[in-house]
Amino acid sequence: MNSDSAFSSFVFGKRGALLALPAVVLAALGKPSAFSVAVGLPLAFAGEVVRMWAVGYSGVTTRGDTVTAPALVTAGPYAYMRNPLYAGNVMTAAGFAVAFTGKNSAPARLLLVGGSLAAMLGVYAVIVPHEEGYLRTTFGAAFDDYCARVPRVVPALEPSEPQHGSYDPGVIGKAETRTWLTFGAMLGVLALKALRVR
Repeated sequence: MNSDSAFSSFVFGKRGALLALPAVVLAALGKPSAFSVAVGLPLAFAGEVVRMWAVGYSGVTTRGDTVTAPALVTAGPYAYMRNPLYAGNVMTAAGFAVAFTGKNSAPARLLLVGGSLAAMLGVYAVIVPHEEGYLRTTFGAAFDDYCARVPRVVPALEPSEPQHGSYDPGVIGKAETRTWLTFGAMLGVLALKALRVR
């Protein structure tokens, strides 16, 4: 394993902890307002809905510390974009960043929102190519064809064909417990801080 792939594997395995750091900073330094909460929370919830839609197709393998995929899923949200789970995460993070910073000064708000999203995008800039390398090695031409048809980040207006995979709502409870705990903790801190800064 070369140093680049060792670094990518490390970041992939520690992605949860790395992505938690901006959330901790927001929770510590954010000063929410009623308006920022009203604007940010719907976006945060929408991101979690997108994430659950994606996890329902991709399954519990999304929680592992190493990349694995028993099949190439190209149905559901994966028919519109290659990384819907991460897109949902970015939406949720953006929503919480907005919600937490309504009463921060404009420079502090810019730094907190921009910094938290930049940190998240930095992690994804490492792990998305790492995952795609695994998928290309595992599924070969089928993955190359999928990449040619489906954009990486910006969703297509129409779903791509052919589609493989099916939605399993039963997998969400198994795969998303940690995400829901984190989401609930952020909501709790947001509520406490919103009451405190009134």
